[in-house]
Amino acid sequence: MRYALSRWAALSVYIDDGRVEIDNDIAERAMRPLGIGRKNWLFAGSDKGGERIANILTIIETAKLHGHNPEAYLTDVLTRIQSHSKDRLQELLPWQWAPAKDRYEAA
Repeated sequence: MRYALSRWAALSVYIDDGRVEIDNDIAERAMRPLGIGRKNWLFAGSDKGGERIANILTIIETAKLHGHNPEAYLTDVLTRIQSHSKDRLQELLPWQWAPAKDRYEAA
């Protein structure tokens, strides 16, 4: 009880600020695949392999968070990145990416 009371101000922020979620379900759902796959990734081959897995999972989960199909996102980005202008790479980030169909309709 003492623990909760000592943190009461932080625990009740959502009451005063409607932008704050009452729970952290979004974060917990994003971390679930990591927990499920932990045993599979135990043998990534090397520390670098583990870092690569972490990087690709971050990209996949960020794409999901922004409402994209991860397979469609990765397919499009990996197809375009080689010929994409270096000063426009930010267009390929999950929070700015638009599927090919949407790009052509907007033009």
